[in-house]
Amino acid sequence: MAKGTIIIDQDCCKGCGLCPTVCPQHVITMEENLLNEKGYHPAVLVDPDGQCTGCAVCAVICPDVCITVFREVPAQRRSKTAA
Repeated sequence: MAKGTIIIDQDCCKGCGLCPTVCPQHVITMEENLLNEKGYHPAVLVDPDGQCTGCAVCAVICPDVCITVFREVPAQRRSKTAA
């Protein structure tokens, strides 16, 4: 399975709640105990087991472009070539 992670710009997030609804791994939630500088409850990545695949669905749906996605590049398979 692919590995990835995201960074959410919490000061930019307006707390719309769209990203948790589309996350196939269910690793994004809305912060209930924190307000950002605009007064919203921002989204937060909760991924202690490293389940994020870096699919970027959350970044695509984010209306304020608050989510940056990082995806691990898989090691290249070495092909055997005849000399």
